[in-house]
Amino acid sequence: MTQRALILGAKSAIAQAVARQLSESGWDLILAARQPDSLQPFAADVQLRSGQRADLFAFDALNTATHATLPEELHTQYGDFQLAVLVFGYLGDQEKALADTSEMERIISTNYSGAVVLLSHLANYLQTLDRPCGIISITSVAGDRGRQSNYFYGAAKGALALFLQGLRNHLSSSQVHVLTVKPGFVDTPMTADLEGLFLVAPPQRVAHDILHAYAKKKDVLYTPWFWRYIMLVIRCIPERIFKKLKL
Repeated sequence: MTQRALILGAKSAIAQAVARQLSESGWDLILAARQPDSLQPFAADVQLRSGQRADLFAFDALNTATHATLPEELHTQYGDFQLAVLVFGYLGDQEKALADTSEMERIISTNYSGAVVLLSHLANYLQTLDRPCGIISITSVAGDRGRQSNYFYGAAKGALALFLQGLRNHLSSSQVHVLTVKPGFVDTPMTADLEGLFLVAPPQRVAHDILHAYAKKKDVLYTPWFWRYIMLVIRCIPERIFKKLKL
């Protein structure tokens, strides 16, 4: 039976690393993005290297009115897909968001509300397949504690992680497994201009960790692994001290 994965936000470096590794393992792909035509060279390269299909699909995470029909539309065009990997996100400009409502809304909607609506409809679809299926969603270590440097982004990612915890609980009696991924700093275009980053991981390593954790049916993954302990220390700092830190 064909294994097919839907990659949402397929222009990102992590998404493309995951896509390559899935295709090398025999998965067909649906690469979804706002401007899928820009993915044609990548899709062609994946197909040439792996021999697996890599179809392109246009979607907008912020256009939630289309999310309810998206799974059935994908099914009609490409057939069943058994894995949905949500990678899209928007770091945004924290300073701009302090006073710009549109920037606030874009950060929150991209990283939380748009993701939640889409994941809910995807979960409904996957439950109907009556076979082992899965959802992998990227959140962030930034969601583990609010920091002055990115608390709009962090709050949205933290809320998404909480939603995924509830979704995992809801689907626990089904054949749909939900993996929450909390990456640390990853070498991607989104982080290229940020200063002060440390322990930056290549997307290929993060992708390997993600697919290994999914195969092992893990619930939550910090990647690379040491971020679990870094964030444990950060979460344990008393609030009266933490609120004075410049993080």
